[in-house]
Amino acid sequence: MAKKLFIAATGQNCGKTTISLSLIHLARQHFKRVGYIKPLGPKCQEFNGVVVDKDAALMASVFGLEDQIGLMSPLVLGKGSTKKFLDGELCREWAAETIVTACRTLEENCDLLIVEGAGHGGVGSVIGLNNAEMAKLIGGPVIMVAGGGIGNVIDSVQLNLALYEKAAVDVRMLIVNKLVPEKRESSLAYLTKAFSGSTIQVSGAFDYSPVLADPTLHSISKLLQHPLQGDPSQGQRIIHNIQLGAASSQKVIDGLRNSSLLITTSSRDELLVTLSSLYNIPAYREKIAGIVIPGHAPLSAITEKIVKDSRIPFIRIEQTTAEVFTALNSHVSKISAEDNEKISLIQREAEQVIDFASIMKLLKAESGATASLPCAA
Repeated sequence: MAKKLFIAATGQNCGKTTISLSLIHLARQHFKRVGYIKPLGPKCQEFNGVVVDKDAALMASVFGLEDQIGLMSPLVLGKGSTKKFLDGELCREWAAETIVTACRTLEENCDLLIVEGAGHGGVGSVIGLNNAEMAKLIGGPVIMVAGGGIGNVIDSVQLNLALYEKAAVDVRMLIVNKLVPEKRESSLAYLTKAFSGSTIQVSGAFDYSPVLADPTLHSISKLLQHPLQGDPSQGQRIIHNIQLGAASSQKVIDGLRNSSLLITTSSRDELLVTLSSLYNIPAYREKIAGIVIPGHAPLSAITEKIVKDSRIPFIRIEQTTAEVFTALNSHVSKISAEDNEKISLIQREAEQVIDFASIMKLLKAESGATASLPCAA
């Protein structure tokens, strides 16, 4: 029977998927067959002709698990699913049996199975299987992921622990992610003190990094649902700043910061021409990552030719500048399978910052204590 780890989180955007990706990478150095499952998928996409959770699709692509994708995402809550459960068309027993069956099959072919929960502890309540109940159903020690800080981590963990305590599930480890580098040791020391009277072992993960947190040109293109034009090789470039090109051309150029994405309306011919010309000067290429060109007014023929000839990466979109600016500023960057540079960086840093030896001890301590998956019926 495979060993299992259930990866929970205090909420969205803690880095749970990044941690799961890291753990699979590290586990492969200790186990021959490492599997992954996202039992409940609240965010879906089509992958190889199958509708699955986005995180499952990511793991399948990164680790070559495409042939297992149907098992890796056994239950996806697509449009209308919530109402079907509430109306009684779908039931908890069916959902549990679907998940248990997939887990059993994966366990037969794995030495270690990474189980990634969905969002905070309460996610899944609509089907009668919140994350705590899911962890109870599947088994394996629970590792909870939280964002950086001290007070907010303690508060968010305690809020989620109530559900795990109700389900009679012990959280064995807290992995603190997105730590402030200069406060890393202090934060972990205080958090260790805060949970010293519990079964929870505190461990650190990644420091906050703009390289990991900020979007790529490719992800911006996917967000806006418009193609990235210009130099296609720049799709992996990371955007560190988003700037609005509303001032005079000179002020916009003088205010450029490192790896900036400029939002410049289609009527600003002089600014678009200037940015395109500067893009091929090395000192400015470090600052100019690309342009988003919103607006209903068409680009003039000469401006469009200059922009395209410069090969500056750009996205042309017929929305207002305000709509584009709002969408980009509210966007939280998520890792995609195309983010090769980010994924490689995550895997390299994971080997340095994640204490996998402690996780191995946790697995050994739990070995034999976790029962086989129950029959959901």
